[in-house]
Amino acid sequence: MKLSQKEVEHIAGLARLKLNEAEKAQYSRELSAILDYVEKIQAADTTGVEETSQVTGLTNIMREDKIIESGISDELINCAPEAGNSYIKVPKIL
Repeated sequence: MKLSQKEVEHIAGLARLKLNEAEKAQYSRELSAILDYVEKIQAADTTGVEETSQVTGLTNIMREDKIIESGISDELINCAPEAGNSYIKVPKIL
């Protein structure tokens, strides 16, 4: 599929790119080659081929979240310039 220079200009406008004439010609060739390759891939017979999203067989390993008390919260609060009721007081910003 051959992209015209006008189509490349339109795509560049959507991407907010400013291209000179040499770049427009270059991208016209490169994008046309990419679209040609996509057409070849679309022509492949994929009947009976199972969809895959992961080809290595790896899976995510999830663990339960556990709350573990560190025992240093009081020490950290005492380091703050101003604290009260187990919270650090900060100045208002609004």
